[in-house]
Amino acid sequence: MTDSSVLDLAPVVPVVVVEDVADAVPLARALVAGGLRAIEVTLRTPAALDAIRAVADEVPDAVVGAGTVISPQNVADSVAAGARFLVSPGWTDTLLAAMKESGVPFLPGVSTTSEVVALLERGVSEMKFFPAEAAGGVPYLKSLAGPLPQARFCPTGGVSLGSAPSYLALKNVGCVGGSWMLPADAVAAKDWARIETLAREAAGLK
Repeated sequence: MTDSSVLDLAPVVPVVVVEDVADAVPLARALVAGGLRAIEVTLRTPAALDAIRAVADEVPDAVVGAGTVISPQNVADSVAAGARFLVSPGWTDTLLAAMKESGVPFLPGVSTTSEVVALLERGVSEMKFFPAEAAGGVPYLKSLAGPLPQARFCPTGGVSLGSAPSYLALKNVGCVGGSWMLPADAVAAKDWARIETLAREAAGLK
C-alpha cells in the first residue's frame, strides 16, 4: 500500500463476512471492479484467515485487511495471512501495542470521547468509530470535531447508502465502513455482477 492511511484508500470500505472461502476471490474481484479496493474481511468466521490469504494471493488490485481484530494473536495471524491493514472494534493497551508493532496501518475502535483522547495521548489519530449509529452517529462525530480536530474516523456499524454521505461530509471522517453493497441474498446466489454494481454506486459517494 503506497499510502499509510487506511482512511484515504476509498470513501467506502466494504466490511465482509466470508462464510465460504470459495467466495472470497470472486467477491473481492467484484468489489475491486466496482471501485472499492480496500476490503475488510472480519475475523468472525473460521474461513476468515484463509479468505484473507486467498484475496492477498489472487487479487493483486485489492488492499485486503482484517477486521474484528481483538487480540495480539489475531494481529499476528492476520498479518501472516497477508492483511495489509487491521481494524478493531475497540482497543486495550495490549492490543494497541501489537497493532503498532505489526508494521501495517490500523484503525482501533472507539465510541467515547475519553477513548479518543486516550488514543491521541498514545500518538494515534486515525480510528474506527463503532458502533457508529448506536453510539451517536453524525451528530456525535460532528460534536467531536471542535475539541478534537486532530482525530479522524472511519464510522462503521449501521452505516447505509443513505446515511454514508452525511458521514463523509464531516471534516473529521476519512471514509465509512459498511456492508450494504454485500446483501446476503446476492452473496448466497453468487451474484457477483450485482455486487459489482452496488460497489460502483458506493465508490461514487463523496
